Amino acid sequence: MPATEKTPAPERDFRVVRVAAPLRQSVVEGIRAAIASGHFAAGERLTEKELCEMIGVSRTLVREALRQLESEGLIDVVPNRGPAVARVSVAQAEQIYQVRRELEGLAAELFALNATEDQQKELKKALKDLKAGIGSDDPIARVASKNEFYAVLLRGSGNESLAQVLGLLNTRVTLLRATSLQHKGRAQKSLVELTTLVEALVARDAAKARDTARLHVSNAAEAALNVLREQPEKH
Repeated sequence: MPATEKTPAPERDFRVVRVAAPLRQSVVEGIRAAIASGHFAAGERLTEKELCEMIGVSRTLVREALRQLESEGLIDVVPNRGPAVARVSVAQAEQIYQVRRELEGLAAELFALNATEDQQKELKKALKDLKAGIGSDDPIARVASKNEFYAVLLRGSGNESLAQVLGLLNTRVTLLRATSLQHKGRAQKSLVELTTLVEALVARDAAKARDTARLHVSNAAEAALNVLREQPEKH
Protein backbone atom coordinates (compact mmCIF):
# COMPACT_ATOMS: atom_id res chain seq x y z
CA MET A 1 0.00 0.00 0.00
CA PRO A 2 1.47 3.38 -0.93
CA ALA A 3 2.44 5.66 1.92
CA THR A 4 -0.18 8.16 2.96
CA GLU A 5 0.99 11.75 3.05
CA LYS A 6 0.20 13.52 6.27
CA THR A 7 1.60 16.14 8.55
CA PRO A 8 2.52 14.52 11.87
CA ALA A 9 0.91 16.22 14.84
CA PRO A 10 3.01 17.14 17.86
CA GLU A 11 3.13 14.23 20.28
CA ARG A 12 1.19 15.96 23.04
CA ASP A 13 -1.70 17.00 20.81
CA PHE A 14 -3.65 13.84 21.54
CA ARG A 15 -2.66 13.33 25.16
CA VAL A 16 -5.75 12.89 27.32
CA VAL A 17 -6.69 15.05 30.28
CA ARG A 18 -7.14 12.84 33.32
CA VAL A 19 -10.16 14.66 34.67
CA ALA A 20 -13.90 15.08 34.01
CA ALA A 21 -14.47 11.80 32.13
CA PRO A 22 -13.45 8.21 32.87
CA LEU A 23 -9.93 7.69 31.57
CA ARG A 24 -10.91 4.96 29.10
CA GLN A 25 -13.46 7.24 27.47
CA SER A 26 -10.86 9.98 27.26
CA VAL A 27 -8.58 7.54 25.42
CA VAL A 28 -11.42 6.67 23.04
CA GLU A 29 -12.00 10.37 22.34
CA GLY A 30 -8.28 10.92 21.81
CA ILE A 31 -8.05 8.19 19.15
CA ARG A 32 -11.33 9.31 17.58
CA ALA A 33 -10.00 12.88 17.37
CA ALA A 34 -6.81 11.66 15.73
CA ILE A 35 -8.87 9.91 13.06
CA ALA A 36 -11.37 12.75 12.62
CA SER A 37 -8.59 15.29 12.19
CA GLY A 38 -6.89 13.18 9.51
CA HIS A 39 -3.84 12.30 11.62
CA PHE A 40 -4.64 8.67 10.78
CA ALA A 41 -5.93 8.03 7.27
CA ALA A 42 -8.60 5.53 6.22
CA GLY A 43 -7.05 2.07 6.00
CA GLU A 44 -4.00 3.05 8.04
CA ARG A 45 -2.78 0.48 10.52
CA LEU A 46 -2.90 1.45 14.20
CA THR A 47 -0.16 0.08 16.44
CA GLU A 48 -0.56 -0.09 20.18
CA LYS A 49 2.97 1.21 20.72
CA GLU A 50 2.38 4.36 18.67
CA LEU A 51 -0.99 5.00 20.30
CA CYS A 52 0.44 4.56 23.80
CA GLU A 53 3.20 7.07 23.06
CA MET A 54 0.87 9.51 21.31
CA ILE A 55 -1.84 9.54 23.96
CA GLY A 56 0.32 8.83 27.01
CA VAL A 57 -1.51 5.85 28.51
CA SER A 58 -1.02 2.11 29.04
CA ARG A 59 -1.49 -0.65 26.46
CA THR A 60 -4.44 -1.97 28.46
CA LEU A 61 -6.35 1.28 28.07
CA VAL A 62 -5.45 1.49 24.38
CA ARG A 63 -6.69 -2.06 23.77
CA GLU A 64 -9.98 -1.32 25.56
CA ALA A 65 -10.43 1.85 23.52
CA LEU A 66 -9.71 0.01 20.27
CA ARG A 67 -12.32 -2.61 21.12
CA GLN A 68 -14.92 0.10 21.68
CA LEU A 69 -14.04 1.89 18.44
CA GLU A 70 -14.23 -1.43 16.59
CA SER A 71 -17.75 -1.98 17.95
CA GLU A 72 -18.68 1.49 16.66
CA GLY A 73 -17.33 0.71 13.19
CA LEU A 74 -14.59 3.31 13.26
CA ILE A 75 -11.86 0.66 13.32
CA ASP A 76 -11.60 -2.67 11.47
CA VAL A 77 -9.44 -5.55 12.67
CA VAL A 78 -7.62 -6.85 9.60
CA PRO A 79 -6.45 -10.48 9.67
CA ASN A 80 -2.66 -10.74 10.10
CA ARG A 81 -2.37 -6.94 10.37
CA GLY A 82 -4.36 -5.89 13.42
CA PRO A 83 -6.53 -2.78 13.85
CA ALA A 84 -6.79 -0.21 11.08
CA VAL A 85 -8.94 2.86 10.45
CA ALA A 86 -12.13 1.80 8.69
CA ARG A 87 -12.64 2.64 5.05
CA VAL A 88 -15.74 4.15 3.48
CA SER A 89 -16.34 3.39 -0.20
CA VAL A 90 -17.57 6.00 -2.66
CA ALA A 91 -20.96 4.28 -2.82
CA GLN A 92 -21.25 4.18 0.98
CA ALA A 93 -20.24 7.83 1.23
CA GLU A 94 -22.87 8.88 -1.30
CA GLN A 95 -25.55 7.06 0.71
CA ILE A 96 -24.40 8.54 4.02
CA TYR A 97 -24.38 12.08 2.68
CA GLN A 98 -27.79 11.59 1.09
CA VAL A 99 -29.28 10.71 4.48
CA ARG A 100 -27.25 13.31 6.38
CA ARG A 101 -28.35 16.09 4.00
CA GLU A 102 -32.03 15.48 4.69
CA LEU A 103 -31.65 14.96 8.43
CA GLU A 104 -29.48 18.03 9.02
CA GLY A 105 -31.82 20.08 6.87
CA LEU A 106 -34.68 18.97 9.11
CA ALA A 107 -32.65 19.70 12.24
CA ALA A 108 -31.97 23.24 11.03
CA GLU A 109 -35.61 23.83 10.17
CA LEU A 110 -36.74 22.62 13.59
CA PHE A 111 -34.10 24.70 15.38
CA ALA A 112 -35.33 27.83 13.59
CA LEU A 113 -38.87 27.06 14.71
CA ASN A 114 -38.30 25.71 18.22
CA ALA A 115 -35.05 27.00 19.74
CA THR A 116 -35.19 29.26 22.76
CA GLU A 117 -33.25 32.52 22.93
CA ASP A 118 -30.77 30.85 25.25
CA GLN A 119 -30.24 28.07 22.71
CA GLN A 120 -29.69 30.67 19.99
CA LYS A 121 -27.02 32.25 22.19
CA GLU A 122 -25.48 28.81 22.74
CA LEU A 123 -25.33 28.27 18.99
CA LYS A 124 -23.65 31.62 18.35
CA LYS A 125 -21.09 30.81 21.04
CA ALA A 126 -20.57 27.35 19.52
CA LEU A 127 -19.92 28.95 16.13
CA LYS A 128 -17.40 31.32 17.70
CA ASP A 129 -15.67 28.39 19.40
CA LEU A 130 -15.74 26.47 16.12
CA LYS A 131 -13.97 29.29 14.32
CA ALA A 132 -11.31 29.33 17.04
CA GLY A 133 -11.08 25.53 16.96
CA ILE A 134 -10.55 25.37 13.20
CA GLY A 135 -7.59 27.71 13.56
CA SER A 136 -6.14 25.77 16.47
CA ASP A 137 -3.15 23.44 16.28
CA ASP A 138 -4.93 21.15 18.74
CA PRO A 139 -6.84 18.44 16.79
CA ILE A 140 -8.92 17.51 19.83
CA ALA A 141 -10.07 21.12 20.13
CA ARG A 142 -11.01 21.17 16.45
CA VAL A 143 -13.07 17.99 16.67
CA ALA A 144 -14.66 18.95 19.99
CA SER A 145 -15.75 22.36 18.70
CA LYS A 146 -17.37 20.81 15.62
CA ASN A 147 -19.15 18.18 17.71
CA GLU A 148 -20.40 20.81 20.15
CA PHE A 149 -21.82 22.95 17.34
CA TYR A 150 -23.93 20.05 16.08
CA ALA A 151 -24.91 19.02 19.61
CA VAL A 152 -26.32 22.51 20.25
CA LEU A 153 -28.12 22.45 16.90
CA LEU A 154 -29.75 19.12 17.71
CA ARG A 155 -30.72 20.14 21.25
CA GLY A 156 -32.38 23.25 19.88
CA SER A 157 -34.33 21.23 17.32
CA GLY A 158 -36.35 19.74 20.16
CA ASN A 159 -36.50 16.33 18.47
CA GLU A 160 -34.76 13.59 20.46
CA SER A 161 -35.43 10.92 17.83
CA LEU A 162 -33.69 13.01 15.19
CA ALA A 163 -30.66 13.38 17.45
CA GLN A 164 -30.56 9.61 18.02
CA VAL A 165 -30.75 8.79 14.31
CA LEU A 166 -28.03 11.29 13.45
CA GLY A 167 -25.97 9.82 16.27
CA LEU A 168 -26.03 6.47 14.50
CA LEU A 169 -24.40 8.12 11.49
CA ASN A 170 -21.78 9.86 13.58
CA THR A 171 -19.02 7.28 13.21
CA ARG A 172 -19.11 7.24 9.41
CA VAL A 173 -19.54 11.01 9.34
CA THR A 174 -16.36 11.26 11.44
CA LEU A 175 -14.43 9.40 8.75
CA LEU A 176 -15.95 11.44 5.95
CA ARG A 177 -15.40 14.76 7.72
CA ALA A 178 -11.68 14.04 7.84
CA THR A 179 -11.81 13.18 4.13
CA SER A 180 -13.70 16.32 3.09
CA LEU A 181 -11.28 18.54 4.99
CA GLN A 182 -8.40 17.16 2.91
CA HIS A 183 -9.93 19.14 0.03
CA LYS A 184 -8.02 22.42 -0.26
CA GLY A 185 -9.91 25.35 1.23
CA ARG A 186 -12.80 23.24 2.48
CA ALA A 187 -12.37 24.17 6.15
CA GLN A 188 -12.74 27.90 5.50
CA LYS A 189 -15.64 27.40 3.09
CA SER A 190 -17.32 25.27 5.72
CA LEU A 191 -17.07 28.12 8.25
CA VAL A 192 -18.63 30.57 5.78
CA GLU A 193 -21.52 28.16 5.17
CA LEU A 194 -22.10 27.59 8.89
CA THR A 195 -22.02 31.32 9.56
CA THR A 196 -24.76 31.81 6.97
CA LEU A 197 -26.67 28.95 8.57
CA VAL A 198 -26.51 30.48 12.04
CA GLU A 199 -27.74 33.81 10.68
CA ALA A 200 -30.80 32.08 9.22
CA LEU A 201 -31.38 30.11 12.41
CA VAL A 202 -31.24 33.17 14.65
CA ALA A 203 -33.55 35.02 12.25
CA ARG A 204 -35.96 32.06 12.54
CA ASP A 205 -36.06 31.71 8.77
CA ALA A 206 -36.87 28.00 8.73
CA ALA A 207 -36.92 27.61 4.95
CA LYS A 208 -33.58 29.32 4.45
CA ALA A 209 -32.07 27.43 7.38
CA ARG A 210 -33.10 24.10 5.89
CA ASP A 211 -31.80 24.99 2.43
CA THR A 212 -28.52 26.32 3.84
CA ALA A 213 -27.94 23.21 5.96
CA ARG A 214 -28.63 20.95 2.98
CA LEU A 215 -26.26 22.99 0.80
CA HIS A 216 -23.55 22.74 3.46
CA VAL A 217 -23.81 18.95 3.49
CA SER A 218 -23.90 18.82 -0.32
CA ASN A 219 -20.68 20.85 -0.51
CA ALA A 220 -19.03 18.64 2.11
CA ALA A 221 -20.14 15.60 0.11
CA GLU A 222 -18.67 16.96 -3.10
CA ALA A 223 -15.33 17.64 -1.41
CA ALA A 224 -15.17 14.22 0.27
CA LEU A 225 -16.28 12.29 -2.81
CA ASN A 226 -13.69 14.06 -4.97
CA VAL A 227 -10.97 12.96 -2.55
CA LEU A 228 -12.31 9.40 -2.34
CA ARG A 229 -12.52 9.05 -6.12
CA GLU A 230 -8.89 10.12 -6.49
CA GLN A 231 -7.71 7.43 -4.08
CA PRO A 232 -6.69 4.07 -5.56
CA GLU A 233 -9.00 1.20 -4.73
CA LYS A 234 -7.77 -1.14 -2.01
CA HIS A 235 -8.66 -4.82 -2.04
